[in-house]
Amino acid sequence: MSIVVGQTVPFSQQLDLDNPERWSKLFPLIRPSVTRARAAKGQAIIVDRSLAGSQNVQIAAVGRTGSFSSKLLSERSIAAFATEQHAKSAIGAKDIAEALRANKIACACGLVVVKASNKRNLEVIEDGLVEVDVNGGSELDHVLSLFSVANRETRASLSQTTELLKIFLKTATNTTSTFDLEKTGANPSVIHAGSSASFVSAKAAVQKDLVHVLRSHTAQEGPVVYSIHYSDINGLARLENYLLAHEISIYIDEQNLQAHITSSTILDSANGARGWSISICPIPQSFLAAQSKPPNSLTEKDSKQIASMKPRNSKPTTQFTDAEVRQRITLGCEAVIKAEPEITEYDTIVGDGDCGFTLRDGAKQVLSFIANQDLSNLPQSLSELVDDLEVNMGGTSGALYCIFLSSLAQNLWDAKIFPDALAAAQDHLLKYTRARLGDRTCLDCLIPFVDTLKASGDAQEAFQKARGGVEGTKQLEAKLGRSAYLDESATKGVPDPGAYGLLKLLEGMTVV
Repeated sequence: MSIVVGQTVPFSQQLDLDNPERWSKLFPLIRPSVTRARAAKGQAIIVDRSLAGSQNVQIAAVGRTGSFSSKLLSERSIAAFATEQHAKSAIGAKDIAEALRANKIACACGLVVVKASNKRNLEVIEDGLVEVDVNGGSELDHVLSLFSVANRETRASLSQTTELLKIFLKTATNTTSTFDLEKTGANPSVIHAGSSASFVSAKAAVQKDLVHVLRSHTAQEGPVVYSIHYSDINGLARLENYLLAHEISIYIDEQNLQAHITSSTILDSANGARGWSISICPIPQSFLAAQSKPPNSLTEKDSKQIASMKPRNSKPTTQFTDAEVRQRITLGCEAVIKAEPEITEYDTIVGDGDCGFTLRDGAKQVLSFIANQDLSNLPQSLSELVDDLEVNMGGTSGALYCIFLSSLAQNLWDAKIFPDALAAAQDHLLKYTRARLGDRTCLDCLIPFVDTLKASGDAQEAFQKARGGVEGTKQLEAKLGRSAYLDESATKGVPDPGAYGLLKLLEGMTVV
């Protein structure tokens, strides 16, 4: 399934990532245990007083101005962090150590300061103080994550922590992939390791990166655990992050490798392109334990359905005519294309402005696909359509539509009536998203429509219920997605763009 089709620029300007002073004022509001200190040259240093009594090696991070990592918010083992604007404002390990001492944060087990740089280096500044340079924000996040998941003995010993860092600096490999504005033929274009290529699927793209970074780790002496850290760059959606983690996990499992996977989000104001980075380092088992494989509660439930997803030679229980199906799909897609300016306007207010374009391009792709299809065999046509949309319709919307349509295609083979197939597809979709009715998402349109159609069989009544659901989103507080970060006053009176787009699709399809 595709991760994303086009580039979207997140909230870089609004976040003001190039201004470390702004963040040094905001962090104490976000986390009450942190406070702002000053280095000798006046640079802001954030210190976390909750780690004053830590029995572990203290870890501090120095990042780059304009590059912000979620690790700084989520990682509770970071005693201090700062950002450097330029060479003249460089913050050294001694500056960090002094800021910790001034705030009565002891470093009884030692202090390691990790800096995002353009090189790799480790230097013992003085007894109990080590400064480490790593190559960029992705490696910085990897080191911070690695320290947090290392075994207790390593985290409590400066000598073992230093040895772990030496292994990382010597053996870690990484790669970054970002989406290009230009397409390669009919497909999106992704830049892998400096070269542009056609984006066919998330699986192919992620495997290409993994092969690249694992190439130098084929021969290992002794048992190792592969520390794998992936960073989503400039805010991939939650579902897209899940897909990224899934493809990494599947590949590592297929290669029969012991691994420990961590992740973060990096916002980079210097490069607005979205994408991901993967950093891998083989670590001896004496420092790091492998993650246990989590149970998959969906496997047993869905095994029969997954097995049935291959093309069938039999005819579906519910019969369709090509003319009626074609007319409904055409009218629905044309309604979405016509409504693109409205959807885009709504999403510009409450989202990142790409929902209208995503749905419009998806609708155009559907119209192009059905031009040469026999739609009387609707289940088979839908299955093939999903394969097409997985590549050509991106974002969270694309993923949700593909999951729903894929399940609908399978359920249409055996369902006695069309509403039953819709209801089964809806139930299947709900397994893959935390969104529910009332969360201000496209489900506020889908659920009323499907539930009413199944109960009454009246498409017009179902559409009116869906319209009411979409109207209701104007007053709902966003709990998921980009809108969840906005003040409630910003979303009030504006329908959810995804729900509104789906409503337009249903409006066109039900007028027949």
